[in-house]
Amino acid sequence: MSHRKAIYFQALAAVMFSTGGLLIKIVSVEPLALIGVRSAIAALVIGPFMGRPRFLWSLPQLGGAIALAGAQVFFIFANRETTAANAIFIQYTAPVFVAFFGILYLREPVRKLDWLSLAAIGAGLLFFYGDGLTTHGATGNLYALLAGISFAWFLLFMRKQKDASTIETVFLGNIFAALLGLPFLREAAPNAVDWFGMLALGIFQIGLPFILVAGAIKRLTAVEAVLIQALEPILSPIWVVLFIGETPTPLALLGGAIVVGAVTLRSIQSARTHRMQHATQPTT
Repeated sequence: MSHRKAIYFQALAAVMFSTGGLLIKIVSVEPLALIGVRSAIAALVIGPFMGRPRFLWSLPQLGGAIALAGAQVFFIFANRETTAANAIFIQYTAPVFVAFFGILYLREPVRKLDWLSLAAIGAGLLFFYGDGLTTHGATGNLYALLAGISFAWFLLFMRKQKDASTIETVFLGNIFAALLGLPFLREAAPNAVDWFGMLALGIFQIGLPFILVAGAIKRLTAVEAVLIQALEPILSPIWVVLFIGETPTPLALLGGAIVVGAVTLRSIQSARTHRMQHATQPTT
């Protein structure tokens, strides 16, 4: 896979992840039960793409799976204990953790353009979610921070396996999340609409995008991947606007434009740099 194709895959994954906010609105079951069913369906989607699976039970493989399950569960707890804006905004401190831990764990340098992109994305998210941010809900804010740290380590562990097989990590992560959530299904009593929503979430919002991420992370640095992933919290409410009719504020529109612009410019510059490096490599 080329670097440019990896950028497209990661961006498409972010778009698919972002449909969760809309799809979850049609599901009435308890959140942990939702996670369980969604993740179980996602595991069934991911399974056939593994071919002959390589379960090494290494720290990156197992750690990435646990981090993925943790990110999903912590985010659900965060939404219970604080505002949705707080949960999303604090969770997307993940790029900062990826940058710092990536230097130590992956030995991947963070360029000046990366720091500028991080600052622009942080400002854009602040504008986008600023109206809903509050100082209340300390417990929920802590859960959101743990969700961000967990997602950061998921990407770092995935990147650590860039020369190995990464799809087993997302498969195991969804298996772990399914095992945590499915026991709550007994008291959920989902109806036909709930099952449709959970099926769509498992296939299109979790299963397929994680397959894309598993391929893209082999060619993208951890920072590149998480910067592109910042499209998700901007696109998620946009789907709600388009299909339900909620109107964003002008400040939110400005914030969204800043995030999309920062991700786009960073991706273009990254693709150009890789193309130039490839062109200057000596041929044999």
